Amino acid sequence: MFADYAKIYIRSGNGGDGHISFRRELYVPDGGPDGGDGGKGGDIIFEVDKGLNTLTDFKHKRKYVAGNGQEGGKRRCHGANGEDLVIKVPEGTVVREAESGKVITDMSGDNMREIILYGGRGGIGNMHYATAVMQAPKYAKPGKPGQELEVILELKSIADVGLVGYPNVGKSTFLSRVTNARPKIANYHFTTLAPNLGVVDLPDGDGFVIADIPGLIDGASEGVGLGHTFLRHIERTRLLVHLIDISGLEGRDPVEDFSAIMHELKAYNEDLEKLPQIIGANKCDLMSEEDRDAAIARLKSAAQPFGIEVYPISGATGAGIKEFLYAINNLRKTLPDKPVRFEREFVFGEQIEDLPFDVTVEKGVYVVEGPLIEKMLGYTNLESERGFAFFQKFIKERGIQKALEDAGIQQGDTVRMYGHEFDYYE
Repeated sequence: MFADYAKIYIRSGNGGDGHISFRRELYVPDGGPDGGDGGKGGDIIFEVDKGLNTLTDFKHKRKYVAGNGQEGGKRRCHGANGEDLVIKVPEGTVVREAESGKVITDMSGDNMREIILYGGRGGIGNMHYATAVMQAPKYAKPGKPGQELEVILELKSIADVGLVGYPNVGKSTFLSRVTNARPKIANYHFTTLAPNLGVVDLPDGDGFVIADIPGLIDGASEGVGLGHTFLRHIERTRLLVHLIDISGLEGRDPVEDFSAIMHELKAYNEDLEKLPQIIGANKCDLMSEEDRDAAIARLKSAAQPFGIEVYPISGATGAGIKEFLYAINNLRKTLPDKPVRFEREFVFGEQIEDLPFDVTVEKGVYVVEGPLIEKMLGYTNLESERGFAFFQKFIKERGIQKALEDAGIQQGDTVRMYGHEFDYYE
């Protein structure tokens, strides 16, 4: 069973608590504190598996939890880290935060593996708290809790060209003729319930990937029928190919079909209507030459305001297919070679924006501390370009940059945040 949508719960592991203990050895009655640190909680990691092409597995299992870190031990023993949980998804999966619908990550392109939730930090054992005054500390730091989210997984097909049209217009027949794909073909509606991807190989060694998108019906933009399934997979394509039954043998009007599809595209996402498009007027072999010419002329008139060209073809006999494929490829090559990616919109820190922070100045260094900063650093990977970009956005949106400016910070001054130091520049 094909599935391109799923909702699951994910939770990273809790950090292990720091340990409280004291050395007790023969002839060493007051050996001092030796409680070890707790282990870090396991991360939730999403990883692309190119052998997958469906989200079906997530229909059967909806809860994913990483391992907890172990408590620290005696004799300065560090607790074991919790086991990371790697969740395998098909390439093209977009992960959204369920409540807001905002994008967390897009598992496509060069993004093959990403940590979505970081495990909680392990607590500090009492061995770290010994001072000249306090030589037998009886406290340790507890581990930090893990993070949890309910997320939506959406599989959006990755193809240069999207093949769209109403059910039973011959899309599967067309795809089977021009690619190595072998979709099921039958004369009834909704034969295609999943996107079929195929590679079109042209004689000169050129070619492209085409996706047969599930059949469209009126109201698709509102989720009727296969609506959102149909439209979800169009969002990645760079070029749309309409396949329209020009014969009208099933009582459909080709111009009305074209207008309805354009309406559904615009209603779902206005950018879709603006995609480069081309029309294949299919089933021309079922008409007389006179009727065919008249129907093609009507369809060209309807498509002309959008700048869309119309090509008469027959998926059954192959008539006009070669010219149509070259027209598609020539149009495709005029487009920017840039994959469609969904940028991150959701930062886990949005859930902790009310937590406090303080800005102080110590010997010319601006020190930013508090639960807001500590928690944010716990799930932000500053070593990656993407993580650092979100760190900068966080600093600005949460008012930390303004607080630093109010404290008198100048260009080139140093900012310290829990072991991290940065030079300040506007």
